[in-house]
Parts: sequence; C-alpha cells; structure tokens
Amino acid sequence: MPGHVLIAPDKFKGSLTGPEVAEAVSAGLRRSRPGIDVRCTPVADGGDGTVQAALATGDYRRVSAPATGPTGEPVDAEIAVWGDTAVVELAAASGLACLDEDEIAPLSASSDGTGELVRAALDAGARTIVLGVGGSACTDGGAGMLVALGARVLDAEGYPLPPGGSPLNRVAEVDLSGLDARLADTEVVLASDVDNPLFGQSGAAHVYGPQKGADPEQVGVLDSALRRWAEAVTKAGGRAVAEDPGAGAAGGVGFAALAVLGARRRAGVDMVLELVEFEEQLNGARLVVTGEGSLDEQTLYGKAPAGVAARAVSAGVPVVAVAGQCALPRERLRESGFAGSYVVADIEPDTERSMREAASLLESLGERLADEWL
Repeated sequence: MPGHVLIAPDKFKGSLTGPEVAEAVSAGLRRSRPGIDVRCTPVADGGDGTVQAALATGDYRRVSAPATGPTGEPVDAEIAVWGDTAVVELAAASGLACLDEDEIAPLSASSDGTGELVRAALDAGARTIVLGVGGSACTDGGAGMLVALGARVLDAEGYPLPPGGSPLNRVAEVDLSGLDARLADTEVVLASDVDNPLFGQSGAAHVYGPQKGADPEQVGVLDSALRRWAEAVTKAGGRAVAEDPGAGAAGGVGFAALAVLGARRRAGVDMVLELVEFEEQLNGARLVVTGEGSLDEQTLYGKAPAGVAARAVSAGVPVVAVAGQCALPRERLRESGFAGSYVVADIEPDTERSMREAASLLESLGERLADEWL
C-alpha cells in the first residue's frame, strides 16, 4: 500500500521521552517491514516534552538556560528557538519532575525559574514565546515568574515577600514598573490543557494543590493567598482575569501570564501540533500511531493522543495507540477514534520491569502492529 506511517506519541512518563517512544515503535515496524516509510513526529500537550517535541522537528535549535528550581535549587533547563519564536516549558524549571518526593513544598514552591526561562527566550531574540505550563510544582499565582521578569511583590512594610504561594497572604503591593521592557513587544501564547479559574472550588489550589503535596489545611491557605494575589495584581494594573479559563493553570502561572504578560490561551495539544506541523505530516499517511504512558479517561480530555486521534480521524486515516498501561475499555477507545491499542502491560505485567525495558517492549509491539495493520 502507498503512504507512510506517522508515529506521533507523547512521553511514557518516568520511562521514555516522546522521541524515544517514536524511535522504539519505528524500529519494530522496520524490523517487520523493511523499507517501509516511517516518519516520527513526537508530540506533547504543553507539559513535559513540549520543548523536545519542538526540537525533534529539526527546525528549532536547543538553547541552554540554567534556571532556579521550584525550591531554589539550580536546574539545567533548555528552551527551543527558531527564528524569533521560542518554546518555553515550565516543567523544566518549576515542575514536580525537578523534585524528589521528599522535596515537594506546596506552600513555598515558586515559579521563579519559569520567569528566568522567559527571560532567556527574550535574550535569544524571541518575539513570540510559547509557554507550556503543564506539570508545575508551585501554587504561587505566577508571582515568582513575574519577579524574575522584574516585578516586585511587597508586604505592608514594603519588603519583598519570600517565594511561594503561602506568603501571598501578606501581599500589599505589586509593582510592575520594572518588568522587562521587551515584553511589551512580545506575543506570549499560553499553551495549556487546563481551563480552571485561579481560585475557588474549581481553582488551582483546590483542584491541583493535593497533587503537589498540599493537605486540606494548606489548600485553604493557598486558595486564600491566590484571592489576595489577584486583587493586588489587578490593583497594580493587571487585567482582571482570575475567573477566566486557564487562569488556574500551573498553580496560577496562567493567571500571571494572562493578566500581566498579555498572553492569549490556546489548548496545549493544538499549539504543539501546530509547532510540529502535524497536518503536513499527516498528509498522505496510511496509518497513525500515537500514545502515552497511561491511557485513561484523562487522555480523552485535552491530552496529546486524543488531539492526534481527532485529526487523524478527520483526515480519514486510521489511528492506533501504544501505551504502558490502558484503563480504557475497547469500546471507549473506539468511540474516541482509536482503531486499536497495543499495551506494554499485556506482554510484561511487572510494572518495574516494563518501565525499565520499555524500549525493547515497544519494539515488539511495533512488530505486532505491523503484522496487523501493514
């Protein structure tokens, strides 16, 4: 049959990056069908892997950007730059992945490093910055990001507040006059699959705080802090967007981007698929392979495999998924556009071993996939 196979997976968290997943499946396909035309286009949803997806296109160049981690430790981060466009990944500097389990600090984790990455993008000549905000460790309303970009966040006595979400309960003034002047001429795109407001029962603290280690009492402290923060930012001249969809993304970094940086919000997967020119890659394909570490109900709501499947189905191209594990019934997968699924856990039920040997196991699934679809 004419046409190529397009492999467009997200990462297998804790095991393989998106490019590594794509390469493993590709190796299995080629071993079964030598000479087949396989094209690898790893994707992401705005969280971990967004910069890698951009770099995998071959158009973007890697720029080293050392930054401050969520709890003040230095991290080796990077951004992707192509012309005057840069891709910045919050998770690289302010993400849970930067911390060990015993280092999680829900009240004091900060987004400072994200602001440093934005500044690195400006230094690289970017005038359009795609800010992917999934996987954050902080609930500081983006205060740290703004401070790193030149803002001041002060208490009633005029002293700078320490980093983190909890200290925002004492914020008395936000001074935006020192913000990096280059931001005025820069378009910021907030790439997020989250539509939560900043505070309240559906806000950043209540919905995502527990995932970042916050207990019920701490959730209340953080939600109160975010309310006060929103008032202070609005009083300082920021846009009143605390209740807008996406303001609660990344512990409120979405709010700071929308209110102060003038960002426009786009669904993370849509933004990434545009960055990697997915539609062009899809043209002429006979089969699409996507996937991620765990296929579950969350996958179907704004995650990368669902976005890939929707576009493949719309183009009349069959799409199948590969995954480490799958919690979705076959009928649910079919309803969502997936014509089949290939799961590592089906051939290696031991989770530790399946994660350790994911690449070779995915090669085996690639061979099986080729036998059934090619």
